[in-house]
Amino acid sequence: MPHLKNLNSKPAPWKEADFKAKKRGVRHTVYSVNGDEYTGEWEDNKRQGKGTYQWKSNGAIYDGDWKKGQRSGFGTYSLPDGKGSYKKEYSGGWKNDKRHGYGTRFYSPEDYYEGEWYADKRCGWGRMYYADGTIYEGEWFDDERNGEGMVRYTNENRYEGSWKNDKKNGKGKYFFLTKGQLQEGVWVDDIPKCGTMIDFNRDSAPEPTQYPIPDNELAEIATVLAEAEDRFLPEQE
Repeated sequence: MPHLKNLNSKPAPWKEADFKAKKRGVRHTVYSVNGDEYTGEWEDNKRQGKGTYQWKSNGAIYDGDWKKGQRSGFGTYSLPDGKGSYKKEYSGGWKNDKRHGYGTRFYSPEDYYEGEWYADKRCGWGRMYYADGTIYEGEWFDDERNGEGMVRYTNENRYEGSWKNDKKNGKGKYFFLTKGQLQEGVWVDDIPKCGTMIDFNRDSAPEPTQYPIPDNELAEIATVLAEAEDRFLPEQE
């Protein structure tokens, strides 16, 4: 009877050596040639799982999830504050080494954004807090205000309506709560082009105008406004 080779025999020495050489599981700090450091989990010689990475060039630290060698999952990216500690720059979702999903980005202690991200850019719904106290809440695309949103200023006046390329564009309403007035119409690049102005909560306004706005007695006002809006709205498409 011929001798049959045992298929479950020990693997070739080079395969065993290659297996042992690959990083896997929890490892102590591994240093790159450029001086960067990584401490955490590995799989198939790639950063995978939980780990902390520090860049030598700027001292930045990322602490969080990894997948196939890239930041993916939840993690926090921080920079040195110059005082021996760190200041958080971003905390939230990551995918393929970029901010992705829901997260908070700190531009300064007073300027920060919380909301959705796509491929390292603000995209989707989000809220931006500005250093002067202004707050924008609404839609974003390609890192700019695009879509429907509301901005509230420090004096409580606010705009609600359409945005494009980070500016008021399209139909919207501007509430002059300090004066007790409401402007409704069409904006182009932050400039109101046509619309109506009426009194709005005038009795409770802190600085109302001296005289109320008179009634508009223009015949077929709706038709006139619609024709005026048509001059600008097609440009917003």
